[in-house]
Amino acid sequence: MDSNVATVSEEIPDSIADVTADTNAPLSPAQTGASLASQLLLPRLLPAQAPASPSRAFASSPSRLPHVVDVTMFWANESGGVKRYLLSKQAYFERTARWKHSIVIPGALGVEPPGIPGIPIPFSSGYRIPLTARSSRKVMLQMAPDIIESGDPYQLAWAALDSGERMNVPVVAFYHSDLPELAARVFGANARRPAMAYARKLYPRFDAVFAPSVNTLERLGELGVRNALLQPLGVDTTVFHPSCKDESWRSEMGIDADVTVLLYVGRFAPEKNLDVLVEAVRQLGDRYALVAMGAGPMVPSGPGVLAVPYEADTHRLARAMASADMLVHAGNQETFGLVALEAMACGIPVVACAEGGLGELVDASVGYSIRTCAAAQFAEAIRGIADRDLPALRQAARQRAKGYDWRVVLPGLEAHYRRIIGVSQSRQGTGQSRAA
Repeated sequence: MDSNVATVSEEIPDSIADVTADTNAPLSPAQTGASLASQLLLPRLLPAQAPASPSRAFASSPSRLPHVVDVTMFWANESGGVKRYLLSKQAYFERTARWKHSIVIPGALGVEPPGIPGIPIPFSSGYRIPLTARSSRKVMLQMAPDIIESGDPYQLAWAALDSGERMNVPVVAFYHSDLPELAARVFGANARRPAMAYARKLYPRFDAVFAPSVNTLERLGELGVRNALLQPLGVDTTVFHPSCKDESWRSEMGIDADVTVLLYVGRFAPEKNLDVLVEAVRQLGDRYALVAMGAGPMVPSGPGVLAVPYEADTHRLARAMASADMLVHAGNQETFGLVALEAMACGIPVVACAEGGLGELVDASVGYSIRTCAAAQFAEAIRGIADRDLPALRQAARQRAKGYDWRVVLPGLEAHYRRIIGVSQSRQGTGQSRAA
């Protein structure tokens, strides 16, 4: 089956003030100070489009595969969850041969795959924004999709909506990040309100919004998004497997055999609360070590803390996970918690905050779910793992992950796609337009 990755571009937008003007709330100093980010990421609302041309029915030819086009800015050499989801979906579609799948991302000048270049976002570890709306629409139109999925809430989301309107095909979104909470964490509490207003304007325009956890589904409901559907992410349990354990990994890290190894995998960013993990290790003492694997502006450091580069190769990442004693994660804004699932698939317990999506994946049967995400509570839970039945913990973690294997969760996504495409075609047959 044909599959590809293309690069596209999008226009440089106006500021966040333009998309939240109807809140009658003046921008705070924190919001004004974030003007660079808003100029780069938050687009102005698209005007109403002219009547779209009729689309073709995806089942009109028995030999033609329906075509899914994923568009996202969440793609870089050092990106994790969204990129892993898209590549896993693409591999699944290639194996099952029921869908054609393409990925559209902003690219770099002179870098394959060919396409319209994007420009780097400062301090983002490789993420890029595209440049012109016309070029991004052109790429999507040329791909002739039957459904478009937007993986971020920024410029490409609006280009996807515009393209879907022009082609009369459904456009869905995947809510990978909690936009209001992220804005508040990065730009200050006063940024939450305009980010909420922005989300309320954007997400109801999609034919559906996928939420990876019940918590995220509820958050979308609080934003007034009524077209949200539960769609969990998954894990390749053949790649992330306990057999990946390698005793030499610990020595490669320079860690003694009798030291308990805590592993963190993810971005070094404020919302990950890495300072909590660093302080927990300090409280635990020299028989514990934190290996922080990732990239980002806030590299953790301190006694017993080893920061190592992000690992893009899933097999080497699985080796690290299976060789550690447990995974630790203090993030409280995770919409799902894919890294915890991958660690459980490798058969290690997880200690994580009981907030967001992590609170649904992690419980006492597979580790500890901490309601007060402070260093002392993390240290206590980490110590407590040693007093548990470790073989039972590891087996339960593995079994939990098996329930989220991509082969289990992606058929549900296929069902969503087919239903949404069918509804869209029925609406066209009755002369109805797509919802604004």
